[in-house]
Amino acid sequence: MTVHLEVADGVGTLRLDRPPMNALDIALQDRLKELAEEVTHREDVRAVVLYGGEKVFAAGADIKEMQAMDHTAMVVRSRALQESFTAVARIPKPVVAAVTGYALGGGCELALCADFRIAADNAKLGQPEILLGLIPGAGGTQRLARLIGPSKAKDLIFTGRQVKAEEALGLGLVDRLAPAAEVYEQAHAWAARLAKGPALALRAAKECVDAGLETDLESGLAVERTWFAGLFATEDRERGMRSFVEDGPGKAVFR
Repeated sequence: MTVHLEVADGVGTLRLDRPPMNALDIALQDRLKELAEEVTHREDVRAVVLYGGEKVFAAGADIKEMQAMDHTAMVVRSRALQESFTAVARIPKPVVAAVTGYALGGGCELALCADFRIAADNAKLGQPEILLGLIPGAGGTQRLARLIGPSKAKDLIFTGRQVKAEEALGLGLVDRLAPAAEVYEQAHAWAARLAKGPALALRAAKECVDAGLETDLESGLAVERTWFAGLFATEDRERGMRSFVEDGPGKAVFR
């Protein structure tokens, strides 16, 4: 298998496994979508880590495979490519990317699908598709601009340059740096902490933020208002408020 799912302590790790560089070929894309849909529905998975292994996250698409495709083939495949990444972005649970080594092209686009990115201090990220006479095709032109702003996104996309970890942190492309040997450990700890939280409230928070970015303020507020009121029907809300009143903040245990 090109992607493995490992579950422990409420955290599902989606690990890319296509040595040596985790090139994102069609088989890997399809497997990624399959597992993203699985963790979406599994109740024992409450948070997710995206991981490529100790040496590399993903260095990009399988160029040899793409070179053999003509326009007609890519018209058909491009939708499936985007859908595999969108399946990850739509996981209704906290998702953190543990970025080691290279996260280029499709690898960078996959990291963009996470809610939070922890990168090794020696990691390199970028969208080098322009150097092939192409543009990012798995969401890079859209998610990157939404994350770091259009001007910074255009700089990376127009030039195809790679950015080192420190610059990526400054751009807001990643959220935290860690020694390479500790990246997965820190990502898993972040996910495990959230896995203990109220699952439906976390889902609501993620949907409100993501949906709000795609619409106007009034519509975003309406989504928030609906979810906010709806959570008053949940056991977690009752449990959380009762714990706050009786024991003080931050001591509730959610089921």
